[in-house]
Amino acid sequence: MRLALPRWAGTLAVKAAAFITVMCCALAALLGVLVHVSVTNQTVGQARDLALDRLTEATAAFEAGDSPARGVGVDPPDLPEPLRELAAAGERGTMVGEHRGRPTMWAAGPVDGGRALAVEVDYSQGERTIDGLDRAIVWSSGLAIGATLLVGAFAVTRVTRRLHTTAQVARRITAGDLDARVDDPRTKNPTRPEDEVAAVAAALDSMAASLQGKLLAEQRFTADVAHELRTPLTGLHAAAELLPASRPTELVRDRVAALRTLTEDLLEISRLDTGRERLELDREPLAALAERVVRASGTDTEVVVVRDAAVETDRRRLERVLGNLVANAHRHGRGPVVLTVDGPVVTVRDHGDGYPDYLVEHGPQRFRTEGGSKGHGLGLTIASGQAEVLGARLEFLNAPDGGAYASLTLPQGRPAGAGLPDGAV
Repeated sequence: MRLALPRWAGTLAVKAAAFITVMCCALAALLGVLVHVSVTNQTVGQARDLALDRLTEATAAFEAGDSPARGVGVDPPDLPEPLRELAAAGERGTMVGEHRGRPTMWAAGPVDGGRALAVEVDYSQGERTIDGLDRAIVWSSGLAIGATLLVGAFAVTRVTRRLHTTAQVARRITAGDLDARVDDPRTKNPTRPEDEVAAVAAALDSMAASLQGKLLAEQRFTADVAHELRTPLTGLHAAAELLPASRPTELVRDRVAALRTLTEDLLEISRLDTGRERLELDREPLAALAERVVRASGTDTEVVVVRDAAVETDRRRLERVLGNLVANAHRHGRGPVVLTVDGPVVTVRDHGDGYPDYLVEHGPQRFRTEGGSKGHGLGLTIASGQAEVLGARLEFLNAPDGGAYASLTLPQGRPAGAGLPDGAV
């Protein structure tokens, strides 16, 4: 069973916790070894000095012919063999061993006849002192590691939470919410120190504000240009209607009509960009609506109804989306063009060269062309924007056997109390 981490936790928090744990363990082990070695040397040194002093006294008493004191003997059976050999070689030495099951500090020196005079000093207290110290080191190290890990995790968690908040705001901005801001309190109070996370948050807020200003200026420019063009285009259209019938007149009227359509498209895009479009919801059968769209387009488009469905939607906007998809299929693809209704899913399929790669990956982009080919104009951009207002999902794909494939998935009714898409009423 895999342990589920909180949403704010990530690689940084895990790595920081692992690093803090490893460093605490290493530091505790180093300090524990140093303290253990120091106390052990001190305890053993004290016991060795005591044993050597007693050995000196026992040697003097042995040479004076006095009876040996308690704990003193010649060639005792428990004397460690290395110490016995050292004494037989004429040297004095000490060694920790056992005597009657207890830790003992032995001191031995040479006496007449190549024998070893040995003194035993009880080392139980020193052994208990070292064992108690080791246990204290282990427990104190564990507590220190736990406390340090908790404090470090708390500090890292605060940083990761702030980073997570910054990432959420960045995703909201990517999704189109240009009003989203991090608003880190450290960036508002100049008296508070600003760390790296606050600097990133301030940079993100500044970038969002700049981006929002540029986009709003672009939207205003598009709307103003389209609005200002409507008046002269209306007069130009009226003047073109007064021209005598001829081939040049037809060309002028055709270009004026195309320019009027482009202007209306620009106005519609500017309205979609503001996100304040209003829905007029009604119950619509998709099959009948699709047939109306095809008849209005005046194109040779086949309508296939696999499964009809009635959806709650804005009829005018849905007709606009499907009309743009059908027109694009005929203008940029090749026949046969098939519009299929399968429940709440409506697809438009042609058999041309398919959509450009950039359009499949990133969606329609205004007036963009690829490799010198003719662009897709504003029709797909408007279709995508209107689909978003409808709360539908519009996907642009290329069929495996060739041709472009646009799929529109409509919402099937809304539960009571459910909200409408952004900007809808």
